Amino acid sequence: MRQELLSLPKGLAEEVSKNLVMVARLIDEDPEQAYAYSRIALRLASRVAAVREAAGFAAYATQKYSEALAEFRAAKRMTGSVELWPVMADCERGLGRPERALAMAGEPEVQKLDKAGQVEMRLVAAGARRDQGQLDAAIVTLQSPELASNTVQPWTARLRYAYADALLAAGREDEAREWFAKTLEADKDGATDASDRLAELDGVEFVDAAVDLADDADLDDSDDEDDEDEDAAEVAAAERASDVTEYYDEDDEEYEPLEQSAADADVDADAEGSDRG
Repeated sequence: MRQELLSLPKGLAEEVSKNLVMVARLIDEDPEQAYAYSRIALRLASRVAAVREAAGFAAYATQKYSEALAEFRAAKRMTGSVELWPVMADCERGLGRPERALAMAGEPEVQKLDKAGQVEMRLVAAGARRDQGQLDAAIVTLQSPELASNTVQPWTARLRYAYADALLAAGREDEAREWFAKTLEADKDGATDASDRLAELDGVEFVDAAVDLADDADLDDSDDEDDEDEDAAEVAAAERASDVTEYYDEDDEEYEPLEQSAADADVDADAEGSDRG
């Protein structure tokens, strides 16, 4: 990339470089902001392949698959490299065209990919099979020497995870548990949620202590509110008992007296009769 930027005037190269650095820094934590920086770099240097590639990945991260695919194609034309082939195929999946992704998986470009690229293409092809509801075919697609190898590579955890997830989707729970466990062994950086999936299969439930404390506080507040309501009701009853000749409409801010209701008059009459007795 540095070599490509050297083709630009110094000031422009520095500005483009700053924006590309921000794309790389933000693409995982804030993809929308990364996308904004990529658009600036693209306006400044659209003829630089590294810029087109960065813009493609930023668009991909924000699920703008059509735009991402266009940028990846442009970068591929500029460099002649096939390394973007798997992510281009995944863009086809994102656009709802899994059949095109599968067609790309059978193209000669795949043979030119390095091992990591070929594994990535296998993951995309398996995902396309699942998009089409072909679970068994997806499982077979993932079965490979790379999956069976005990050597841990940067892509091992993702490959094992995809295989475990496909097995689970196919109802093969015991096998899925085995492969989630193998994923966990390879996933030293916690890139997948294999531990959570494994715990779920084992029936383990995690309790958030902070949530429990918050619930308890809510219950306490509810009890306090109930007590306050009861106290207010008692006060209101006492006020009504102290002056049975005047009735208030509590929805009226002026509290103008209302006529005594027939029901209340009967209650008062009973009370007076009891007193005389």
